[in-house]
Amino acid sequence: MAPARLEHVNITVTDPVGTAENLCALFDWHIRWRGEAIHGGETVHVGADDTYLAVYTRGTAPDAAQDSYSTRGGLNHIGVVVDDLDSVEARIIKAGYTPHSHADYEPGRRFYFHDENEIEFEVVSYA
Repeated sequence: MAPARLEHVNITVTDPVGTAENLCALFDWHIRWRGEAIHGGETVHVGADDTYLAVYTRGTAPDAAQDSYSTRGGLNHIGVVVDDLDSVEARIIKAGYTPHSHADYEPGRRFYFHDENEIEFEVVSYA
């Protein structure tokens, strides 16, 4: 029996189309699907063929009792593995983001950046 694998993570953002387009440019991902979502919202699935991020925005005002679909960036960070850390960092800088917390450790190198939704991404390379 094969172990379970992570298919996707769903995060709430301000502009799912813009966020998806930025992620495509930074990580060579593609938009897999776009459509209507819970609470009159919109979701864009962006990633690779077997894993993706669902970037979501709510279409209606949240209820008084906030739920996870109303909390923008409610997580610690999202880790993305790349082959060429330096070229991806150059793309991130060119896109206007500020890399920070660089580290070189066994077995790889990494840095972090925050996007326009206050979501922190860890970019790591094991190459």
